[in-house]
Amino acid sequence: MCSGSISMNKTLVVVPTYNERENLPPLAQRLLALPVPVDMLVVDDNSPDGTGRVADELGEKHRSIHCLHRKEKEGLGRAYIAGFKWALERDYEFVFELDGDFSHNPDDIPMFLQSAKDGEVALVLGSRYLKGLRVINWPLSRLMLSKCAAKYVRFVTGMPFTDPTGGYKCFHRRALEAIPLDEVRSNGYSFQIEMTHKLWRQGMRIEEVPIVFTDRFYGHSKMSGHIVREAVWMVLRLWFQNGMRRRPTSSPPKPKARGGPPITERIAPEAGGPSKAAVP
Repeated sequence: MCSGSISMNKTLVVVPTYNERENLPPLAQRLLALPVPVDMLVVDDNSPDGTGRVADELGEKHRSIHCLHRKEKEGLGRAYIAGFKWALERDYEFVFELDGDFSHNPDDIPMFLQSAKDGEVALVLGSRYLKGLRVINWPLSRLMLSKCAAKYVRFVTGMPFTDPTGGYKCFHRRALEAIPLDEVRSNGYSFQIEMTHKLWRQGMRIEEVPIVFTDRFYGHSKMSGHIVREAVWMVLRLWFQNGMRRRPTSSPPKPKARGGPPITERIAPEAGGPSKAAVP
């Protein structure tokens, strides 16, 4: 692991990497230039193209950039779990998932944080399909696969989200603490569905915000037939874990305002604001 002096920022952006040597430096610069201070954690799976060495160099130059080196490629889910555990060992309040290939626009992070700082919100999801379609550089086959997956997840589990397979997320610390991370089984893109479902079925509040998704222009997509099959079975497993219910098992916990009593009222969002998916 590499790190400069430990930063005091409360927001951590976890970026799993495998062969992202070309993308990592400009991505780091975009994060460093944000109007809100964030730390960056690169979780590299021993990339043969030297991404890990690039991450080390960035960490030596910038105290807000950290690196976690793993011995071999173990998949997206395991990389994020390692990053989440690293974050929980420190004093981070908000933890992001962010692709390392610029599919997710780093400039959207302040928008996520604005929603996440609401005391009731445990997870903010970036949606490609909220209030329209916002996908660039995808073939029609990939778009249809994504849309069908979203409908399948909703039909089986009952989760009311427009983009349950999306990977641009902001977790509040208490959300990650509510999930037994060692029990998360999925590893591909079904990891996104499983993490959201584990929070939703506890009655935690999850909010969606609209994003623009731009598929990578450089490198190769990590999508495969195995990933798709894993997602199909994982959705059914989650349904069984929830007692074959299509609703949360628990009522939403009453959040507490910092330094004050539990919050008992919620102000309705302004028209055109982010979607708040309440428990049915």
